[in-house]
Amino acid sequence: MIFNSLGSNYDYKFALKTFFALNNVKNKTYLISFLNTKYEGETTLLYKGREAIKISIDLLKLEKGSKVGITGFTCYAVYQAVVDAKCTPVYLDIEKATLNFNLDAIKKHKGLKVLIIQNTLGNPCDIVKIKKYCLQNKIILIEDLAHSIGSVYATGEEAGTYGDFVVLSFGQDKILDAVSGGALIVRNVKYKNKVDSLIFKNVDVQKQLKDRFYPLFTFIIRSTYGIGLGKLLHFILKKLNILSQPIIQERAITLHNLPDWYCDLINFQFSQLENNLNHRRKILNVYIAMLSKRTTSFSLRFPILIKNRIELIKNLQEYGVYVSDIWYDAPIAPARFLSLTSYSNQCPMGESVSKQIVNLPTHRNISLRQAKELSVKVNKWLNTQHS
Repeated sequence: MIFNSLGSNYDYKFALKTFFALNNVKNKTYLISFLNTKYEGETTLLYKGREAIKISIDLLKLEKGSKVGITGFTCYAVYQAVVDAKCTPVYLDIEKATLNFNLDAIKKHKGLKVLIIQNTLGNPCDIVKIKKYCLQNKIILIEDLAHSIGSVYATGEEAGTYGDFVVLSFGQDKILDAVSGGALIVRNVKYKNKVDSLIFKNVDVQKQLKDRFYPLFTFIIRSTYGIGLGKLLHFILKKLNILSQPIIQERAITLHNLPDWYCDLINFQFSQLENNLNHRRKILNVYIAMLSKRTTSFSLRFPILIKNRIELIKNLQEYGVYVSDIWYDAPIAPARFLSLTSYSNQCPMGESVSKQIVNLPTHRNISLRQAKELSVKVNKWLNTQHS
C-alpha cells in the first residue's frame, strides 16, 4: 500500500518515539541554538507555522490593510495569517512549470509591503531576482519553508538564507514532520528582541494527546488498510475526531508555546534530514526519467497535471495507491475554505493547475521499486486515454 499522507513520513519506531517523548527543556534549548546558527537569526518556537507568519507581519507594525503578496497556489493558513495581521493578501499567479510566482507577477502589483515565498513542493524560486527587487522597493521578504526545508537555490545556498524572516513548519506530511510545530527566525536585526513582548498560550492537552497518538494510529491504519481493518479504523477515528488534523477552521490565530517534547522529535528529524532528502531525490529522479523528462526539483511531492485526475486516482486505488490528498485543490486550499477568502479569479494559472494536479509521493515509505512500478501504472493509464 502506498499513501501520499496519513502518516507516511513515520515508521513504527518513530510512532513509539512520539508516544513516549519526554518534556525536557534541554530539547528546546538545543533546537533553538541549532536554528539560530543554521538560519543566522533569532528563533521563536511555536505550535504552528501560521503563527510564525502572523508574528512576522505583526512585528512590522504596518498600516491596516497593507498589501502582502502570497502565492496564488497555497494553503488557507497563509491567507489567514495575513488577514489576522490586519493586512490585505495580494494573490500572485504561478508559472505552470515551477508552481511558483516569478518576478513579472510581483511587478504587476504596486505597493507591496511584504512578500511571502513558499518554494512550492520544495521547488526553489528565482530567489536572486526576487531578493534584489525587494531590496530596491523596500519590501520585507518572508521565506516560508513549510514545503522546502533543506531545498537549495540555484546559487547553491540553502532556502532560509535570504529572507528578513524565515518561517518553518514541522506539521504533518512536510519535509520535516514532527506531527505539529513551527518556528519563526528573525534575521533582520531591526526586528530582533521584540517577540518576547508577545503573549503565548499553552497548547491544549487534548491537542497534544491527538498528536502523540497520530503516528501510531496512522501506522496501524496503513499497515492494515489492505485487509479492510485500516479503512474501518480510519473512518472511526475521523468520526470521533481523534485523529490530529493539520488544517482546521479557526476564528483567529492564537499564539502558542511549543511543548518541549515536540522539540525532541524535531531534533531527531533534523538529524535524519540529509538521508531523507537524498531518498526523495532518488525517487524524484525515477519520476523525472519515467514520467516527465524535466529537471524541476519538486522534493516534497512530484506533481503531474492530468485533465481527468479523478479517473487516474480511482485507477491507482485499484493497485493500493492512494494519492487523493491533493496539494492544492484550489488557489487557496483546501477548496472548502476558498469561500472564506477574498479570492476572486485573480490567478488563472493557479486555478488551472489546482484542477489538474496529482502529486506522487517521495517520502521515506516509498521505495525505488515502488516508484518505478507507480510510474509504469501512470504511463499505462495515460496511454489508454490517448488510444
